[in-house]
Amino acid sequence: MSDSSGHSDRGWRSGEADFQPHAFDPWAEPELFRGVLTKRVFAFLIDLLVLSIPVILAIMFIAVFGLVTLGLGWALFWLVSPATVIWAVIYYGASLGGPHSATLGMRVMDLELRTWYGAPGYFVLGAMHAVLFWVSISFLSPLVLLVGLFNSRRRLLHDVVLGTVIINNSVRKPLAQTARTF
Repeated sequence: MSDSSGHSDRGWRSGEADFQPHAFDPWAEPELFRGVLTKRVFAFLIDLLVLSIPVILAIMFIAVFGLVTLGLGWALFWLVSPATVIWAVIYYGASLGGPHSATLGMRVMDLELRTWYGAPGYFVLGAMHAVLFWVSISFLSPLVLLVGLFNSRRRLLHDVVLGTVIINNSVRKPLAQTARTF
């Protein structure tokens, strides 16, 4: 049985999957993707700064603590690398999975993360987005960024794998008018 739009109601019970179309069409709404790659680079740099400030403060604390304890505190330096990874995963997971679906850098650059079918991000998706980005950039060098130049949604390799898309936030939702109170 199908409705007027041609969609069937057979669904998963009959063994056939009903696939949803992409929520964001680059041909119908090109303004959603205009300048996204450039904004993503600057958002990444801002996020790198946000991530590095607590790490630098922790290193400075351990260095001073090592001086005060006559070198014993310097044994804590081994915690810096794992703590940095944990901090980055929590930062990306919490910010991309938060109510804005964007990191601080993405919010400054007016970007947001959405799934290919239009839903906002969630913690695990945000954490995996960061992990896949760092892994792909480590193995494939900056060449992984070239993928965004060859698709109309400006998705990078980790976006394609996870089924996410980065769009301009202000274009997606029009600004609401402020209520007048008399």
